[in-house]
Amino acid sequence: MRFDYIITGAGPAGCVLANRLSEDPNVNVLLLEAGGGDWNPLFHMPAGFAKMTKGVASWGWHTVPQKHMNGRILRYTQAKVIGGGSSINAQLYTRGNSADYDLWASEDGCEGWDYRSILPYFKRAEDNQRFCDDYHSYGGPLGVSMPAAPLPICDAYIRAGQELGIPYNPDFNGRQQAGVGFYQVTQRDHRRSSASMAYISPIKNRSNLKVRTGARVSRIVLEGNRAVGVEIAGGSGPEIVRAEREVLVSSGAIGSPKLLLQSGIGPGDHLRSVGVKVLHDLPGVGGNLQDHLDLFVIAECTGDHTYDGVAKLHRTLWAGMEYVLFRTGPVASSLFETGGFWYAEPDARSPDIQFHLGLGSGIEAGVERLKNAGVTLNSAYLHPRSRGTVRLSSSDPAAAPLIDPNYWSDPHDRKMSVEGLKIAREIMQQDALKPFVLAERLPGPKVTTDEQLFEYGCANAKTDHHPVGTCKMGTGHDAVVGLDLKVHGLEGLRVCDSSIMPRVPSCNTNAPTIMVGEKGADLIRGLPPLPSAIFSYERNDTRPRARAGVR
Repeated sequence: MRFDYIITGAGPAGCVLANRLSEDPNVNVLLLEAGGGDWNPLFHMPAGFAKMTKGVASWGWHTVPQKHMNGRILRYTQAKVIGGGSSINAQLYTRGNSADYDLWASEDGCEGWDYRSILPYFKRAEDNQRFCDDYHSYGGPLGVSMPAAPLPICDAYIRAGQELGIPYNPDFNGRQQAGVGFYQVTQRDHRRSSASMAYISPIKNRSNLKVRTGARVSRIVLEGNRAVGVEIAGGSGPEIVRAEREVLVSSGAIGSPKLLLQSGIGPGDHLRSVGVKVLHDLPGVGGNLQDHLDLFVIAECTGDHTYDGVAKLHRTLWAGMEYVLFRTGPVASSLFETGGFWYAEPDARSPDIQFHLGLGSGIEAGVERLKNAGVTLNSAYLHPRSRGTVRLSSSDPAAAPLIDPNYWSDPHDRKMSVEGLKIAREIMQQDALKPFVLAERLPGPKVTTDEQLFEYGCANAKTDHHPVGTCKMGTGHDAVVGLDLKVHGLEGLRVCDSSIMPRVPSCNTNAPTIMVGEKGADLIRGLPPLPSAIFSYERNDTRPRARAGVR
């Protein structure tokens, strides 16, 4: 069969591309995914997220030792399933701050990617349960709804934030970002609305779209300076599939640079050092890696106020029955539905700390679980200055990449991360939470100085699973793709996923990646951009009379 477009990777952006490109009946589209299908019920149950960070549908990768974190090696979960990260994440629907995208345009040279220009693509994707205004819409593929199973401790957390001076915010994606409140989640009818369920399942019978799972692309096939297809690894030998129009790389912030590098596209010195023939020397490939590093407070509860107790067998069985019969109860919760955005740095351009309230302890892999019911408050610094790399460990396409986020290489990131952790601790100590919180267990009362908090962070911090930037969009010497997402210096090849973001948005990255897929599809099809958004423009940087947590 002839294919006009081959898409490598069925993550959030890849699923969007497959849907939008195959709307044209005159083109044939092939979507390739190295992982399997999302048939397992855990993928569709909101609380299934708790299993996902522990290795389900993951590549099983880790970082290299982090030299600014006492040599710590961190688990680095990257999805290996149709839907990509949207199939295994906590389903939080956040878009970031308007200033993020305006900086893409003003400082990174990405004209047409400012907030007014990209907001219509966020709205086109969205089927919002509650909001329909200048910032939101309904009727799109992606289900966006309010949490189905909040607990009383969630409301107490919101009151605690207000006690500390952080205002309540009913919509983090609207007029202002700062505040505490409930996140909206990518769910529809209390089921996960992954990119696979939103964009692929409704069109799976289109005759001009073929989806192949278990298809690991080992390299992009170049003829001269043009991409003409891909090579798929197989037990009986490699298989070459040709693309008549374009190869679209959509394998994520780690997978996309890895594929380019093993195809001979990237920094020549590095490629030669691992035995890969240099076909196109492009220095920026695999550079500019950015991620949000997460620190957390874990407290023991005064009673059974979170979902920790559901782990007991009889309660697990009951929770499963409750969800199957009524779509309610613990299984309907993503476990991180409450949070907010605030400031660690007094002069920050916009909120630079994000909080996630975890309804239990030990929810994510590598995080300590208490014997009694616990509650977790994560804090992540949103404006990291540190930059890392993705590199090959060998010329073998099956080998794991060398992932180096280079956390805290800039001392400013370390300082702001510690300040965010301090604010999280203060929130947990407010009167509103005293009926629910018995005592802080991590970091614990003996950890008080900045140096002790740094050591705690080195031993316990984790990724927030928000890597971006490794195939940077722009016009500078370190850019990999242009504003049309075409790889510089090559024909027939584009990258379209979170790797093209020049800097990480101040939020969870699923919704921004879907936006990239929506806008990228129009660029590929040669369609005019959607009309710029018209709305009451406000910088999302509420400034309170007294800044909570800033000493």
